[in-house]
Amino acid sequence: MSETPGEKAAREELAGRTRVTLRPIAGPLALGFFGLAAATFVLSGLQLGWVEPTEGKQVALCVLAFTVPLQFTASLFGFLARDGVAATGMGLLSGIWAAVGLVTFTGKPGSTSDALGLFLLLAGVAMWAPASAAVASKLVPALVLGTAGLRFLLTGIYQLTGTEAWEDTAGVIGLVLAALAVYAAYAAEFEDVLKRPLLPLGRRGKGELATKGTYLDQIANVAREPGVRQQL
Repeated sequence: MSETPGEKAAREELAGRTRVTLRPIAGPLALGFFGLAAATFVLSGLQLGWVEPTEGKQVALCVLAFTVPLQFTASLFGFLARDGVAATGMGLLSGIWAAVGLVTFTGKPGSTSDALGLFLLLAGVAMWAPASAAVASKLVPALVLGTAGLRFLLTGIYQLTGTEAWEDTAGVIGLVLAALAVYAAYAAEFEDVLKRPLLPLGRRGKGELATKGTYLDQIANVAREPGVRQQL
């Protein structure tokens, strides 16, 4: 049904009065990446034998007390910052590490879990969604999230097979992930505080536009973003 001239005029008047308010916030990526680095490092220590199996509950508590709340917070502020990659990536990491921590805490020292193994296989694949999306804008975060997916996948295979070689491989990849996450955290923190890149994050496309483009360039399509458009 076509609208009447009066309805059209009312709609145009309403559109002219619509305002979108943007609130500056601090970047949450450094918080989330430091949480990731801590969790994967202590878990690698457990997998590689640096930490005795009897201390598995202490490892789980470190993950639950430090990593999970940090990444959950980073996810919330990722949504507020309208960064889907940060929001989804950190939200997934928060939930995954919570599951790993709880199963490790409640399980017998040195034991494996088929349920956790199956969960981590899916978790690894899920992590590649925000990782692949980040390739178009920020290469370093994409590499961190992609490596996290691989780390979970390998840990899942170990949980299902109980093979020591898979455990060692997952532990080594976990150490690589910890190093990447620390670098990404420092790069994001310096960029947020100094308002310019000190350590490269591999920004390109919209990621580069976000720091070098004009304000109008960045809000050109704001009407089509979740939370602004009528339907998600």
